[in-house]
Amino acid sequence: MRIQPPPPRVCGSPGGPLIISPRVQLSDGRHLSYKEAGVSKDEAKYKIIVIHGFDSSKDLKLPVPQELIEDLQIYILSFDRAGYGESDPHPKRSIKSEAFDVQELADKLQVGPKFYVIGFSMGAYAVWSCLKYIPHRLSGVSLVVPFVNYWWPCLPANLAKEAFKLLLVQDQWTFRVAHYAPWLFHWWMNQKLFPSLSIMAGNMDIFCQPDLEFLKKLPPNSDDTQEKIRQQGVYESLYRDVMAGYGKWEFDPFDISNPWPDNDGAAHIWQGYEDKIIPYKLNRFLSQKLPFVRYHEVPGKGHFLAFESSVCEDIFRTLLVG
Repeated sequence: MRIQPPPPRVCGSPGGPLIISPRVQLSDGRHLSYKEAGVSKDEAKYKIIVIHGFDSSKDLKLPVPQELIEDLQIYILSFDRAGYGESDPHPKRSIKSEAFDVQELADKLQVGPKFYVIGFSMGAYAVWSCLKYIPHRLSGVSLVVPFVNYWWPCLPANLAKEAFKLLLVQDQWTFRVAHYAPWLFHWWMNQKLFPSLSIMAGNMDIFCQPDLEFLKKLPPNSDDTQEKIRQQGVYESLYRDVMAGYGKWEFDPFDISNPWPDNDGAAHIWQGYEDKIIPYKLNRFLSQKLPFVRYHEVPGKGHFLAFESSVCEDIFRTLLVG
């Protein structure tokens, strides 16, 4: 069993996947693939950068009502995070690098000095990173069903332990390996002695009832989106994502100072009360302690709450117009 991961199949390299989407080149030479939606940049009153979650991409289909987009004149920019889809892998990918990817993408596409950011699930660690490293660029942010690192020093040990114990045992072990022994992570995810990450093994026990009902209604995957997400290798996309998120951070949410001292912006956390993937108690705790966070706990909803158009509209409207 190999401890070392295989080399990535980089987009545009000989024998690698094709480049179909527009991309920008960053200062370190990597490319980020992006997608624009909504009204044009020049007409837009509000500009939002959307950050996808685990095993997802810039093609994330959010049910944002067209009337809302036209009404508020919203421009939406989404992108494949490093190693996902058509964005180049980043061998030194970290929490910090995600914020600078967002900033450089915005600058290359001339989005303007300030913009909004929405991050979903695992993509929320990139939003915490933006709050820490590029606060002066943010008009406001939303963290939707946001990922939590159980090793953040700001979390009371008993609360973190209680929430961690709610996860499936195989996920507890997977996150422990990512945190304490990232060099073993590729081996762990491919060994067959113990079950590893439940979401990749198709284990439905991680979903609450509202999530299972949402999944039942989904049309069968008729396109190759899923394949495209992982096309450069699961190590570069999924594994690096988990290792960055659950690894050791340079900061935790309590180290972030309020980016909006004049109260002209806010960070919104949206949490499904029934969510079994991200237990609500931790995000509720963080929201109570951080003065610039507004907390929205949605009863009867789980991890997929943003895919319900009324909730999705609330998330966008609340971020932009309060």
